[in-house]
Amino acid sequence: MKARIITIIISIILLGIFTCEEADQQGNTIQGVDVTAGGYSDTGIIKVPLITWGADLIAVYANGGTIKTSEGSLFQKYGLNIELYREDDFQKQINNYVSGESPYLRGTMGMINMAAESTKQYPNLQLVVVFQHSWSAGGDALVVKPGIKAVKDLKGKTIAIQSNGPHLAYFMKLITDAGLSIQDVDVIWTNDLVGPEGDTPMAKFYNDSIDAAFVIIPDALALTSSGTVGTGAEDSVKGAVILLSTKTANRIISDVYAVRKDYYEENTQAVKNFVHALLAAEEEVRDLFKNTKSEKFKRFITAGSQILLDSPDALADMEGMYYDAELAGFKGNIKFFADQNYLRRFERLTGEIQTFFNTLGLMKGKVEILKANWDYNELRSGLKYADDVEVPKFEKDEVATVLTKRQQKDTLEAGELFSFEIFFKPNQNEFSADLYREQFDKVIDFAATYGGAIITIEGHSDPMGYLRKKKEGEPEVVLKKIEQAAKNLSLSRANNVRDQLISYAQQNGITLDQSQFATIGHGIEKPLYPIPQNDQEWLSNMRVEFKIIQIEAEENVFKKL
Repeated sequence: MKARIITIIISIILLGIFTCEEADQQGNTIQGVDVTAGGYSDTGIIKVPLITWGADLIAVYANGGTIKTSEGSLFQKYGLNIELYREDDFQKQINNYVSGESPYLRGTMGMINMAAESTKQYPNLQLVVVFQHSWSAGGDALVVKPGIKAVKDLKGKTIAIQSNGPHLAYFMKLITDAGLSIQDVDVIWTNDLVGPEGDTPMAKFYNDSIDAAFVIIPDALALTSSGTVGTGAEDSVKGAVILLSTKTANRIISDVYAVRKDYYEENTQAVKNFVHALLAAEEEVRDLFKNTKSEKFKRFITAGSQILLDSPDALADMEGMYYDAELAGFKGNIKFFADQNYLRRFERLTGEIQTFFNTLGLMKGKVEILKANWDYNELRSGLKYADDVEVPKFEKDEVATVLTKRQQKDTLEAGELFSFEIFFKPNQNEFSADLYREQFDKVIDFAATYGGAIITIEGHSDPMGYLRKKKEGEPEVVLKKIEQAAKNLSLSRANNVRDQLISYAQQNGITLDQSQFATIGHGIEKPLYPIPQNDQEWLSNMRVEFKIIQIEAEENVFKKL
């Protein structure tokens, strides 16, 4: 594994993700670009990068559906003269950023942290993150072969992933949350990301030695026969399934715009106008998608398809990409940059990513990344959705129906991603944070990160009382009453745990979506030890189990927009 980590580092250096030491060795250059030549050169036209992602439709719309700012567009109204350019090769973006050709970088928070590592020696190039575009909410996926049913099952498996792409933090967060480390898996790194051919995760997945791959959703759908189970026909792999996508893990991959520090300091108002225009564009695009039959929508989506997908006819693909991105909007930017109680805020995400990258050897220590020092509430003017109230994400009755069906079929574990337990003593009915603070913190983090998953809180009872009565020959009616009493008690305990968890979160300024939690009382049906042989086994049966369950296939569970 150590040899593979060394290979990782070498491959990433060859791909151009340079550390400051490598920059020094090349005479203060990064990929041949002089980083000490001075500040950003203002030509009157601001070059702004796009990447091939649904949220980038917002910048296209703000520019009037054209590469260069058109008359009457939002960017024009905010006094900006923008030239958009699509660049999915992040190293080329960095080169443009370093040379002063563009003051902006467009990427995921993981990519931005890579850029910060490669430019950290130069104060004028320090990154200032100013806008959260979106969260990936379905556009990225982990595809696995038969035998892998939960993330913990990746232990000892071989995983294909792009070395400098958007899935690094996704990969590390999943294995960390499953209690695994980088030493527990074997990683095959690829240069490219997309498609069934070449050096990509999808292409590697066809090899019998590869057990899992991180891919974008179109590749995931191809590998799994349209998101079901791969048949082996066409581009699919027999038995392959999507273990989970960012529809479930919807708070891991965040897309942002960052700007050079020297440009930001000299052009703060222009940067603020840029962000304000994007916020306004996000709302107008949201409205456009409510009426996809309108001529205005058709003109817009055609322009977006041409700019982002090189084809004015790729309309269905463009719409699908839009829905795979959960746009942050005004309220999301407030939470991301200003809400200190938000667990997926800018500082927390930056710290998490840098910890992961240090583990992988992609960073050396911590690198400071700045955020805009303005009050985002100043950008509220002109926005009509700024005061929208967040609604529960799940249909409570539908969730209950799905879980009941799974219980009846004994398939409740289907879709289980992570699980852990807390234990209690005989006759215990209180589950305060004083006793279970560490476990409650863990559940709250899961809820914040896997916002598309249902979290079940399942109570279990020990069967010894029932077994004694059965041995004594009690009639069936008495045994049934004991079983039901145990089930009622275990449900009561599960409800108590849920209530204490929600109360603990509220006391710490965190609001949980209560629709995400479902309680179940198993009673004596699923003991860890069916016939306990000692006190430890007896006590181990008395537990409340938390399960994070992926229910992506159950579309009716989610609230309609």
